Amino acid sequence: MQMSQERTTCSVVGGGPAGMVLGLLLARAGVAVTVLEKHGDFLRDFRGDTVHPSTLTLLDELGLGEEFAEVPHRLVERVQVQTDEGVLPIGDFRRIPGPHKHLALVPQWDFLDLLADAGREEPSFTLRMHTEVTGLLTDRGRVIGVRYRAPDGSDGELRADLTVACDGRRSALRDAAGLRARSFGVPIDVWWFRLPRHEGDPEGGLGRFGSGQGIVVIDRGDYFQTALLIRKGTDAALRAEGIESFRRRVTAMLPWLGDRAATVASFDDIALLDVRLDRLRRWFTPGLLCLGDAAHAMSPVGGVGINLAVQDAVAAARRLAGPLRDGTVGRRDLALVQARRWLPTTVTQTVQRVIHTQVLGRALRGDIPLIGSGGGRLPLPVRLLQRFPALQAIPATAVGIGLLPEHAPDFARRAPAG
Repeated sequence: MQMSQERTTCSVVGGGPAGMVLGLLLARAGVAVTVLEKHGDFLRDFRGDTVHPSTLTLLDELGLGEEFAEVPHRLVERVQVQTDEGVLPIGDFRRIPGPHKHLALVPQWDFLDLLADAGREEPSFTLRMHTEVTGLLTDRGRVIGVRYRAPDGSDGELRADLTVACDGRRSALRDAAGLRARSFGVPIDVWWFRLPRHEGDPEGGLGRFGSGQGIVVIDRGDYFQTALLIRKGTDAALRAEGIESFRRRVTAMLPWLGDRAATVASFDDIALLDVRLDRLRRWFTPGLLCLGDAAHAMSPVGGVGINLAVQDAVAAARRLAGPLRDGTVGRRDLALVQARRWLPTTVTQTVQRVIHTQVLGRALRGDIPLIGSGGGRLPLPVRLLQRFPALQAIPATAVGIGLLPEHAPDFARRAPAG
């Protein structure tokens, strides 16, 4: 069987948030772009369902805000901590600058379908589902495209002036290109599961940490998306203790959830997130650029991974659209994308590392008591946020907008439909 050989200007590997945003923006610049997604659809149980205020503003700029508003979603305006005395706010998105003063929680497949539909309106945009990239094409040290397996099982080659790896934290392309990541040790893994939410329950996001445990619940309307923090590498041992032990852990942290822990019938209802935190020293090699988790795997702390990936994509589209149209994209262009996104990535990961070591790691080791328990004093940051509520804008802005929010370039902006 003869191998199919095709050509595009930019091949984007991975149809997640970074890949879909990059594909849409480049197509609106008139660049021939092909997005390759190995799955046949977006209907998978994503855990990263948070759309941040800066991304909501980007959707407005792209003319997609009204369409997004029609997708069923849940708004989160506050982040809180649970104490024995009640629920205390620590982050208030209503105090941040900009038009969107909330997080939006939406199934990621709906978000990706929205971007895919917008991309299909552009004549230079191609999305290939159920197309798995199997390797890189190289010529004299330069990446010139990818090998892929088509839906019918046949093999093909797609040559491109630039290949962009948006294939996640376990990126096969960055490994194939010999790009090495610096890994930062993390003390936690996460168990994800669902618990029913009742009328009158706390709204928004809520967490509690200390005495060897940690839990976060995220209001999704009729259920809580729940994260139980466990010490790194203890998944198998904890599962061996049995499901009743798990239920006791949940009840010990948030007693008002105790009657609902039994809805988790078995460990089949609990998904393990193997938490990673790493960053490529160099995000590119001639002909290849890594973005999002492929360049910098983020911790779930703050839920900022999607936001950073989208911002990477916007910065890349702005810098690369012209050189791609002109056929002049080179090493300097790729280096400038990394330079643009290096500071916000590094600062965000540094903050996550501090939270890992000084809060979560100590909490899971039992080095700090359960926050707000036994009549003890609350940690100083929590006390300050209660005494001076305006300070709650600081963590909310850091999470919701970030250090360097990116805005849609002029060539990608559209007025709302209709």
